[in-house]
Amino acid sequence: MGHRLRKNRDTLVLIAGALVIWWSLSVVFNGTSKSEFADLQRYMNSKIQSPSHAVKASSFDWSRVPFRYTPGQLTPLPSGDTSHRLPAVQAKFLSEGHLASKLREARRHEVREVFMGDWGAYKKYAWMKDALKPLSGGFQDQFSGWAATLVDSLDSLWIMGLREDFDEAVNAVAKIDFGKSSSGRVNTFETNIRYLGGLMAAYDLSKREVLLAKAVELGDLLYGAFNTENRMPVDFIDFEAAKTGEGLIVEGSVVSASPGTISLEFTRLSQLTGEPKYYDAISHVMDVFYEGQNQTRLPGLWPMMVSMSRQDVVSGNQFTLAGCADSGHEAKYQIMSIRFMEAAKKLFFRPMVPGNEDMLMPSSGWVAEDGNVYLDEETEHLACFLGGVYALGGKLFNNREYVDIGEKLTLGCVYGYQAFPTGMMPERVNMVACESFNDCKWDRKRFDEEKGKRPEYKEHLPLGFTTAKDPRYILRPETIESVFILYRVTGNPIWQDLGWEMFTAVANGTKTPRGTHAAVEDVTRAAESLPQSDYMESFWLAETLKYFYLLFCPPDVVNLDEYVFNTEAHPFSRSK
Repeated sequence: MGHRLRKNRDTLVLIAGALVIWWSLSVVFNGTSKSEFADLQRYMNSKIQSPSHAVKASSFDWSRVPFRYTPGQLTPLPSGDTSHRLPAVQAKFLSEGHLASKLREARRHEVREVFMGDWGAYKKYAWMKDALKPLSGGFQDQFSGWAATLVDSLDSLWIMGLREDFDEAVNAVAKIDFGKSSSGRVNTFETNIRYLGGLMAAYDLSKREVLLAKAVELGDLLYGAFNTENRMPVDFIDFEAAKTGEGLIVEGSVVSASPGTISLEFTRLSQLTGEPKYYDAISHVMDVFYEGQNQTRLPGLWPMMVSMSRQDVVSGNQFTLAGCADSGHEAKYQIMSIRFMEAAKKLFFRPMVPGNEDMLMPSSGWVAEDGNVYLDEETEHLACFLGGVYALGGKLFNNREYVDIGEKLTLGCVYGYQAFPTGMMPERVNMVACESFNDCKWDRKRFDEEKGKRPEYKEHLPLGFTTAKDPRYILRPETIESVFILYRVTGNPIWQDLGWEMFTAVANGTKTPRGTHAAVEDVTRAAESLPQSDYMESFWLAETLKYFYLLFCPPDVVNLDEYVFNTEAHPFSRSK
């Protein structure tokens, strides 16, 4: 269930993909100071001992699989419009004072210490395994057994200047065998965002050739997902059947994120290798989403579930802002992004809260036969990266309203942390929607009426929340992702302060007796010892702590005008 919810959230990253691929294919630079980032590059990338990173080829060569369903003439990778300079995304930052710099560095140090502790535990108890069990000191292989946490964390190690650990991890990556899998079925979506994204981002930062070599091996494996009769990708790759080249069967119904999220990674892989087959494969999928975007029950958005076997991305009346979709080649991305951001407004609501704070929450909803949109007033933590999407879109499209929407959405999700006694936001909550975005006064009588309609209501919930249907916090990154982006886009230090409040609550509330960090089963009740799950998602090191760390870095470190992030927070260098 957790992975499905994650897919629903990540379908929205398809729109982020529409923004960033178009963005990455255009040339624009912000002219910011590169002092610390340049120093970091020199430290991390000098005196590389190439022999220690010798590639051990996988036991199976995926590039030699004879496809039953060949692609035909390949769609070329767009070259980008060098004559059109996009607006700068990142704010122009002024020099900070001594006290501000000292505070920021102290906060950054604390984040780095937490990362180093959990990375050390992974090395000790789960080295070369997919995930650490932080309570028992065990491990788990749920993503094919290719060391998901290690690969997912590569660029975090680089960004935090952990040279010895990074070199050790790169040496380990050289030995990963993509010819074998701990599972008979390979998850296309997760393999793409965690493994392929992690390898390419680490290569973009470090230029270690072994990382690109392994990315190509894995890219060729994932390319096999498109060996189907209609050239649409499968959601899960039958590992042994894919080796034969006889072709795979596309599932009848999948979460809409799955077939499209690979667009950003395959585009970047074609850029890095000069091989157009990767971009060609995804371009046909993107065309399907583009052509169907305005034919859905809620034009501009895609339904939660789609059928790639029928190439149907139109049917269905369930929509969620933890799930949409993407498509298109360069000329289409801007169109798709604006369509989406206009349509998505119909799924926002202003929550009625005791302090009358002016903020927005993303919701799910459905379209009735009469065409009206009905909200369920339910917010998933997964949808909280939407604030960052609107902030980026607002800067790229010179639309101040989008930036304002992004700020209010992010404030809504931050409120979700602040309102609960643990300082952490549950996975899924319900609130009461105001009748108007502009006129929204707290009404206790109405709140009591609405909570009475929710069988999941609990008396201990903070005022304003009618449910916490899923009370867990599983180390998720989406809110801090938006906080980080809002800081870089606006330059307002209030976002750093809000992020620090979140970090201290999360770091303390998820800490285990071992000193590691684990998912919490219920964040709606305060307790000296919170109930925890024996699991640490790789995105804790790959995303959550990376975004916290970058929030307190000088803004030239991974400048948003020079890098674009995939859904797993892996920064790809923009094509120059």
